[in-house]
Amino acid sequence: MRTRTLGSGTAALEVSAVGLGCMGMSQGYGPNPGSRDEMIGVLRGAVERGVTFFDTAEVYGPYVNEELVGEALAPVRDQVVIATKFGFDIDDQGRSVGTDSRPEHIRQVADAALRRLGTDVIDLFYQHRVDPQVPIEDVAGTVAELIEAGKVRRFGLSEAGADTIRRAHAVQPVTALQSEYSLWTRDPEPEILPTLEELGIGLVPFSPLGRGFLTGALDASTQLTDGDMRAGLPRFSAENLEANRVFVALLDTVAARRGCTTAQVALAWLLAQRPWIVPIPGTRRLSRLEENIGSTEVGLTAADLAEITAGAERIQVSGERYTEAGLRMTGL
Repeated sequence: MRTRTLGSGTAALEVSAVGLGCMGMSQGYGPNPGSRDEMIGVLRGAVERGVTFFDTAEVYGPYVNEELVGEALAPVRDQVVIATKFGFDIDDQGRSVGTDSRPEHIRQVADAALRRLGTDVIDLFYQHRVDPQVPIEDVAGTVAELIEAGKVRRFGLSEAGADTIRRAHAVQPVTALQSEYSLWTRDPEPEILPTLEELGIGLVPFSPLGRGFLTGALDASTQLTDGDMRAGLPRFSAENLEANRVFVALLDTVAARRGCTTAQVALAWLLAQRPWIVPIPGTRRLSRLEENIGSTEVGLTAADLAEITAGAERIQVSGERYTEAGLRMTGL
């Protein structure tokens, strides 16, 4: 597996060129077809195949995803980078009821995450969403204290805007920004990517395969199961799925020419945008994991990349990526 570096200077962090997003093993995409032991097998299988970067969060489950990741990676803890997140207020029923990045809460979440992960340090600690009630300088300062205390190694942000990134970075160097970025979600390109490049901060795209859409596996006839978050997202209505199939057709053309899969072309396009981009596609199957890893060996030419980019720019995406309430939670 090739490696890439997120961040720069003292904030730099070397990881595999493709990481593994672990959320779907505990929530988000309906009932898990595999058992807990099978998910542990996928996580350990990822390490065997060269993946060193694993993404979780307290809110996934909540809590149980960190426990799963911690148990699975315990035997290889010194070989991997584990990222987790703080920033949500979770009630007694396990529901996220808003943001909470008060310094005392950040410290509590860090201690709890360390216990659940079964480790003595968090490699990368993201603020999951910007909290409008807490100055970002206070958030960055609190994480800096955790770094000084040896509980955290690196600081990250998620779905933050350019001004927030700059203000946080001035207090504690930011290693990575995690935001949605893919061929059909290109919001970070106008302002965020230039800001990250200027400051020497990496980008970790979540949902780099458009929550499965860019694999070609979904169309207007797809029946999303109970508990699948996509059922409530505007972009996944039957009408919008049908309208957006042009993205898949564009990728299919290049995939056929290159002898690879549509998903691999989508990831290879993303990897080619900047050398400091590390996507974290999620999966619950080793076969899909191997397919995603294979994207690092897809040799897209300059002509391929230009064709994909130009084709995508001619397409109007149908449907927002989140509901109105979800969009308000982002800083982009």
